[in-house]
Parts: sequence; structure tokens; C-alpha cells
Amino acid sequence: MTLFARNGLSVVRAHLRATTNTVLPAVFTRGFADDSNLKKTVLYDYHVANGGKCVPFAGWSMPIQYSDSIMDSTKWCRTNGSLFDVSHMCGITIKGKDAVKFLEKLVVGDIAGIPIGSGSLSVFTNEKGGCIDDTVVTKVADDEIYLVVNAGCREKDLAHMEAHLAPFKAAGGDVSMFVHDERSLLALQGPQAAPTLAGLVGKDVDLSKMHFSQFRHMELAGVPCWVTRTGYTGEDGFEISIPHAGTLHLTENIMANEKVRLCGLGARDSLRLEAGLCLYGNDIEQDISPIEAGLTWTIGKSRRTDWSMLGGEVLKQQLADGVSKRRVGLITSGPPSREGVAITTADGEEVGVVTSGGFSPNLQKNIAMGYVKKAFGKAGTELKVVVRGKVNNAVVTKMPFVETTYFKG
Repeated sequence: MTLFARNGLSVVRAHLRATTNTVLPAVFTRGFADDSNLKKTVLYDYHVANGGKCVPFAGWSMPIQYSDSIMDSTKWCRTNGSLFDVSHMCGITIKGKDAVKFLEKLVVGDIAGIPIGSGSLSVFTNEKGGCIDDTVVTKVADDEIYLVVNAGCREKDLAHMEAHLAPFKAAGGDVSMFVHDERSLLALQGPQAAPTLAGLVGKDVDLSKMHFSQFRHMELAGVPCWVTRTGYTGEDGFEISIPHAGTLHLTENIMANEKVRLCGLGARDSLRLEAGLCLYGNDIEQDISPIEAGLTWTIGKSRRTDWSMLGGEVLKQQLADGVSKRRVGLITSGPPSREGVAITTADGEEVGVVTSGGFSPNLQKNIAMGYVKKAFGKAGTELKVVVRGKVNNAVVTKMPFVETTYFKG
């Protein structure tokens, strides 16, 4: 069910299965005898010095956890503050008077309608309406768009964009693309995120007037940064793009707050699952459309007049006729249901498959998401999951599993 190759349990999954109830998805790459051919973020030595356990992830050596357990780290983020190094993700700037026009050929969102200084989740689609990747798109100015794409999709996303950029420019389009390999990306999440940043900004910055999905240029601890009030945990928080040279300085200033802890990708996966957020390669991929994935809301209303994005006619037809499957949340009994677990009726008819699942540290129960036939997608529907040959109960549940706390003013 995933874009990424499988060849048995990775060292990551083996480690997690031995120490927690969490098993991370297959984006944790395989085939590395050591870390000599892995990329490292600017903070790699800092992670190691602070107890970070680094593992292969999408071609990078990234911290999966620190001295605390993944369960404790997940809980901490929801009650205090957590700092994630997500510099493996790919930041891109698209500039030019035709930047919006170009991007709207590739994504489903109403980019023209996004206010300057704001952003939104969107989806790159292919000719069949499937999801090439999901991305957060921010309008810095009418002629400048900043977006972040997934680390595991970087090469195919860039190739896809460049393949469409060349003919667009040849036809007279005014647009250019720049990949930000000179910057790091940090995510500060949780109730302590705003109070922590408030102590690092200048007197001219009022974070209480910066709402969810809004973007600002500002100095943090004297370092010029690009700050977006967003994240991948369901909590209030900020993603901070920062020049490499200032990354360690800012990190140390953030970590001066004893209520903020370093947090690894293990807890990040638990947090996003609790928040009902998709992981590319598991919950969305190239043969799943935004409509099937429950992301119809990302298709801007203005885009539903001409359907000019790639795969637009397919999406138009799906919206008119409905789809045969849908993404749902599940509460399950027995062992946690992992990616690939069959979803059945009580009579044993297979009606779907789990795409992500694990034990929720905050709810203290098993949660999962997956795809089921449309007729079985209503909240409260009782189903079964088959884990290692044993049948366990499952109930379709509305998402998010844990209430989100995005700051909307």
C-alpha cells in the first residue's frame, strides 16, 4: 500500500516493536549498512550529544527519539512543548508574475485566493487524479510562493515540477523555482510553543495576532527567520525556516525553556495519527485521489469551475458521481492494527485495509486509519481487523482522534 519499497522489518521497526507499541511506516528507508551515505542536518551532532537515537529516514539520519520514551514524548507535546528537527523536508520558492498560474496547474488549491501572508494544505495530482504528494503552500507575495514537500518525495516532486516548468517558461510564462538547501526547518509544537517564541521575538511582533496558517518574516533570538503558524501534530505551533548558520543558536535559545523538550520522528508519527493527519506513502499515494482521501476541502471552490489542474476531469467526475472507497478512522481492540491489516465485516468479507495504526499514548487505546468501501464508512459502523490471523473488533470513528488546538484567534 505504500510508494516506498519493503524488504522486511527495518532496524527502526524492530527497535520500536521491542521498546514501544509504535511501529513507524515504511518511509524509514532500508539498505544502509552504516550512516556514511546518509544526509545529516545541521543539528545532527546536537541530537547525538543530547541523547538522540538516529535512524535512516528518507535518505537522512534523523532522530527517532531521545532519552524519554516515544509514549512519554508524545504526551509531553500535548501538555508542554516539543522541538522537532524537520530539516530533511524540502522547501521551495516559486517566483514570478505567473507563479500562481503555474502552481495552479499542478495542485488542487485555490492559490490565487490565498491571502498574502497565509498558507494552506494542498495536493499535487497526476493525470489520473491521484496524489503525487501533499504540500503546505504559502503565499509570501502575489509573485512569490513558498512550499514545503515531503523528504521521501523530494526527487519525484522536483522532477515533476521541472518537467512542467520548462514548457511553461517556453510559452512565455514568467516563473522561476529555487530549492532551499541552504536553510533548516524546525517545528516547535504544543502549548508552550507560543510562550517560548514570545520570549525570542522583538517588541514589534505580537504572536497573538498571528493565527493558524499565517506566515511572517521575523527575527528569533536575533536570527532572521520565516515563521508559519502550523505543524503536523494537531497542536498549536510554528514551523521555522532558518539559515543554516543560525540554526544551532536558535535551537539552544528555544531549549532554554525547561518546558520544551527535543522530540523525534517516532512521537511525531504518533501525534499526527492522533490528529488524523495523512502520511504520504501510507494514507495517500499516487493511486488515491484527494476525494477518496477525505481531502476534498483542499480543492478550492474556484478550481471547481474549470478543473484545470492535472487530473481535473477525473476529480470532477468523482465529485459528481461519488467514490467507491473512503478514508476512515478506527478504534480497534487486541494488538494495534498496522499498515496492511485487512478490515472485514463480521462475516469475514474484506471491505478495506489499514494504512496507519498504532497505540495512542494520549487516549490509551488502539487507533488506526484506512480505506473501506463507502457503504462501511459511517461513524459507528462495527467492523473487524485481522491481525496476525486473529480477528479483533473495530469501530469506524470520526477523526481527529484527539481534538486539535490550532490557534485561530
